[in-house]
Amino acid sequence: MERGRWDNGAGPLGEAVLTALFTQAQTPMYLLDTELRVTYANTAAQDTHRPSGGAPAGRHLWDLLPDTETDRLREALGQVLKTGTPRLGVLLQGRTAGPRHRPHVLSLDLHRLQDAEGRILGIVAAATDGTEEHRRSRQTLLHQAAGTIGTTLDVLRTAQELADLTVPALADGVAVDVLDSVLRGQAPPAGPLLDSLPLRRAAYSTRPGGEDIAIHQVGEVSAFASNTPYTACLADLLPRLVTDIQHDPTWLAREPERRRRFLAAGVHSLLLVPLTARGVILGLAVFLRWHTEPFDRQDLTLAADLAARTALCLDNARLYNRERSVARLLQLDLRPPRVAAHIAVDTAHTYRPTGPGADWFDVIPLSSARVALAVGDIPAPGLQSAARVGELRVALSALSAMDLPPDEVLERLHALTVRFRAELPPQEPHRPVSCLYAVYDPVTGRCTAASSGHPPPALLSPDGTVSFAEIPAGPILGRGNGQYQAAELQLPEGTTLALYNTGLLHTTGGDTTAAQQHRLGQALASASAGTLQDRCDAVHYAMAPHDTDHDVVLLLARTRLLGPDRAAAWTWPNDPSAIADARRAVRHTLTTWGLHHLTDSTALIASELATNAVRYTSTPFQLRLIRTEYALTCEVIDDNGTAPQLRHADDTDEGGRGLFITSQLTENWGVRPARRGKAIWAEQPLHPA
Repeated sequence: MERGRWDNGAGPLGEAVLTALFTQAQTPMYLLDTELRVTYANTAAQDTHRPSGGAPAGRHLWDLLPDTETDRLREALGQVLKTGTPRLGVLLQGRTAGPRHRPHVLSLDLHRLQDAEGRILGIVAAATDGTEEHRRSRQTLLHQAAGTIGTTLDVLRTAQELADLTVPALADGVAVDVLDSVLRGQAPPAGPLLDSLPLRRAAYSTRPGGEDIAIHQVGEVSAFASNTPYTACLADLLPRLVTDIQHDPTWLAREPERRRRFLAAGVHSLLLVPLTARGVILGLAVFLRWHTEPFDRQDLTLAADLAARTALCLDNARLYNRERSVARLLQLDLRPPRVAAHIAVDTAHTYRPTGPGADWFDVIPLSSARVALAVGDIPAPGLQSAARVGELRVALSALSAMDLPPDEVLERLHALTVRFRAELPPQEPHRPVSCLYAVYDPVTGRCTAASSGHPPPALLSPDGTVSFAEIPAGPILGRGNGQYQAAELQLPEGTTLALYNTGLLHTTGGDTTAAQQHRLGQALASASAGTLQDRCDAVHYAMAPHDTDHDVVLLLARTRLLGPDRAAAWTWPNDPSAIADARRAVRHTLTTWGLHHLTDSTALIASELATNAVRYTSTPFQLRLIRTEYALTCEVIDDNGTAPQLRHADDTDEGGRGLFITSQLTENWGVRPARRGKAIWAEQPLHPA
């Protein structure tokens, strides 16, 4: 082999030393100029990589190393020449020269050369046999898989992690197909697939130049013809090694497009490994080779181990997606499908369940034309939170039916939450719950509200100014002492209450609560005129961030006041003679309202309720008539806090029939606490059912 000479600036002695080092070194070494052409090759290089077609001088290094990864070698040499950063252990897969062309892995160490003035002279490359080291390194893929496969609970990401890890370490190309049911989080069929069910391409990775081999792109359905290694693998769930495709393409005749692409790219072998976990089939991983040596049984074992780990991660992702989907559906089902119209308020809402929480809102009709407005927040993921929302909403509805004040409602919700928490398993974390509960009375215009650690509602007055209600913030439900205080607000007609959750205030800038509420107030005041739903949508668009992982809830309620054609109220002295006056007033009012068919029954109800107030109190009492679209309510308010009990009087009893008569004449009746004392109300339908 001819050897070049170089000027090292150290004279003949330096040249002799360098020549001895290169000549006597057991490692093949090459000197390359700035054009990446060989200028010198030592004796070991001559013996190991014997070139064909003449002397090495003036030829590129990749011409002297046949059947190796030329593109990767060019990239590594160019990077070292440009940056000056040495590259050590660059692995190039290929085949040895000679008739057998055995698999071979070459390891290169590359260093840039430059003189004292900094001029770049070229590159020195040292080549060693890395075949055994490469075989050992392949076994480390299992250890690498533990840290690189299944980093997220995402089916597509997990499949792509398997493909990226094994190319080019194990295969030249990898395709991963999964069942559609896995992507949707549903349970796949147990056992083998007896029929050729369509799969969907979840991931594909390849060496440069292998993109055209894939028939299906990621996301496309990848069905396989029957009676092929693909369907056989899915049928018996056994991995398969397919070798020498170029000379035994019988089964490929059933798939002409796959045959054409395989033969054109030179694919010579493949591994088919089913993805199974917990007794169910999830998909299929296909490993292809066309650049390196054919697969062997050791490769099949390694691929099966990698596929087993991947399948477990895929099943975990499937189970997570299923739980998340069920939680989302349950959460959507828990919200009111349609908020019914109410005489006390006009309502509009937006509900965007984007995050893992379980937030909710409610609009609950109450007695005497009142309405309860509630919004809650559980910032925790999973089915448990959605189930907890269902429990709390049912409890809230039941407590609302008892006509309890907002502070007492929250106190009882707190007690229920503490009990729920005690029933949880020790490992189950407690999920904090905040809630705002408000009751609005359209007869008086009074709103009473209490809060368990929830943001206060915004108030948009009819003149366009915005303020925030001052409501004492009680403890989170299930924590603290469970003591709450209610605040009373006198609202002009047309005031809009904005109830919301913390998801509406979340911003990426980390603003303070005051700044977030200021932004909300501006959005509420500047929303364009139109329907109440238009205003609600405008506030949602202005406030809710696009990339939030938190649910967004916004409920707007615009108040109404019932006029004299809907409500009438009198205060009577505590005197038996006032009962007759009350009956006459009731008859006159109902005649004015055109409800002649209810005058007799309502007068009797008012007489019985007023008699009860006169008998058991010593102060004046109030009588109210409230008419809605469907019902007429008669109620008496006195200062005695004792709730009466319905009795079934005997035939010889002279009293005790008042509430019994009332219950027979009405569709519904009840007792609720008042500011002082109690209110007894009785409701009749305006028209027969």
